[in-house]
Amino acid sequence: MEPEIWFTEKHTHFTGITFKVGTVLYTGKSKFQRIDVLDTPEYGRVLLLDGLIMFAERDEFVYHEMITHVPLFSHPDPKDALLIGGGDGGVIRELVKHAYLKRIDQVEIDEEVIRIAKEFFPAMSSGYKDSRVNVKIGDGSEYVKNTNNKYDVVIVDSTDPVGPAECLFKEDFYRNVYGILREDGFISIQSESPFFDMNWTSAAVTNLRRVFPVVKTYLCFIPTYPGGMWSFTIASKIYDPEDIRNERFKEMDLKYYNKEIHKACFALPNFVRSKL
Repeated sequence: MEPEIWFTEKHTHFTGITFKVGTVLYTGKSKFQRIDVLDTPEYGRVLLLDGLIMFAERDEFVYHEMITHVPLFSHPDPKDALLIGGGDGGVIRELVKHAYLKRIDQVEIDEEVIRIAKEFFPAMSSGYKDSRVNVKIGDGSEYVKNTNNKYDVVIVDSTDPVGPAECLFKEDFYRNVYGILREDGFISIQSESPFFDMNWTSAAVTNLRRVFPVVKTYLCFIPTYPGGMWSFTIASKIYDPEDIRNERFKEMDLKYYNKEIHKACFALPNFVRSKL
């Protein structure tokens, strides 16, 4: 009888998440990080970067729909979007559902992540086939500093604020994003776990508030992420993101996001509100 394989990600010294692994489909190293793909009976295929869960097939739709559709449905008429990170293709898949977007640019620092996503997660990375998608391999912080392009929406789908992604949570980065956003533009970021990483969440919110006049944090629920509760933060030059300005989502096949969720996700529990 073959021994069972179990994977554990520690969230603190005292808790974490663990699940059975059926098969290790891939393990390797890029220039930036270790990459693993696990096949599991409970969560489907799971992507790990440096031993941490980036997404699982069973619940990834929650993260990718919420980081993407909240800013797009807050904007009155978005025509182009920039994605920083997101090499797994999940945000791209959601972006291409918006037929009115004319240009979708992505800057991903690790092209190996895109290659692995296309090989092991073809349904999730299917958006790369769309002719509106332009992929640039490089440093997102350098891109927003130097580009002459302007955008209606910028989405920052980053890893935790350590290593290559640390600069994507800094005030200088947000100032550069402000400069490439049009006057009615939005930025949305993943802002970590309110249960276990509130210091990272509050730091991101503080830095955004130093740049943007409108900044709001919102929540969703992802079983494989630390604490099950995950935060995003959205910022704008003029608009309140709690207001939905159109009904475009009714044409889409979405599993988590809807107009009721859009309004409700900004209602923060007291323990989160008090820290922000």
